Amino acid sequence: MAGLSVPFASFAAGSTTSLPFTSGFYLDLGGSGSVGVQPTAAVPHGQPTSTGYANDLVTLEAASGHKYLLTQLGCPGESTAMALYGGDRCYAAPATQLAAATSFLSQNSGDNGLVTVDLGFNNVVGCLKQPTNVTSCVLQGLAQIRQQLPLFLSSLQAVAGPGVRFVGVGHYDPFLADALNGTSGIAAADTSLWAISALNHTLFGIYQSAGIPMANVASAFSMNTKTLTTLDGSGQVPINVATTCLMTWMCQPAPYGPNLHPNDVGYLAIANAIAAKVTALS
Repeated sequence: MAGLSVPFASFAAGSTTSLPFTSGFYLDLGGSGSVGVQPTAAVPHGQPTSTGYANDLVTLEAASGHKYLLTQLGCPGESTAMALYGGDRCYAAPATQLAAATSFLSQNSGDNGLVTVDLGFNNVVGCLKQPTNVTSCVLQGLAQIRQQLPLFLSSLQAVAGPGVRFVGVGHYDPFLADALNGTSGIAAADTSLWAISALNHTLFGIYQSAGIPMANVASAFSMNTKTLTTLDGSGQVPINVATTCLMTWMCQPAPYGPNLHPNDVGYLAIANAIAAKVTALS
């Protein structure tokens, strides 16, 4: 996938930030979430859209007078290994997402800008879909992230100009929706909550070591809130399960669901979580 560019825009939405400049680039890196993948009428299993969190963030920032030109280099299914070394569906060897990103930053080293990095989920998501050895698989994925994500980040920081800010993107747990599927589903949801919490803990430590704040997407999706609430059609369920249903496609019937990607509400929640960190960088 080539980078997708979205022109500067001005919107009337309410929001949040105050970076010490009024315009710049926004380089959006990562996997499918970074390019706004959702199921659509044309492609029910999901495709990149123009209503992802990066697009929402541009809208939010424009409302505060900060205009960003969006360039998206993310690739659906991207793991940290693919971002570094290739092998994905978007970049033909020897090209990689890292090479494209470092080239972009080098060419724009004199400009102000924002970079979001959304990697890690695809290192562990396959583990949560297999029937056995989930724990060992997740731990292997986390070890890979600890080895590879710092290399990705340091390569970007080495070529970024002084006016460039970075924000890491944490993750929500789409598999909490499994809790609606009886006793075995509740057990699967508990396992996924452990795995995504461990993922976020790992990512936070890596970003912190690199001097990069991480957007608290788990909080935006109430991932750890188990107080009961009422979900239409399901009765009393934990808030984290209800929020997953309301902010992703996981609880939707075929052909659009179950799909682990956020819907428009979910992507806006992620954008607001990122915007909060952008504000703190000013």
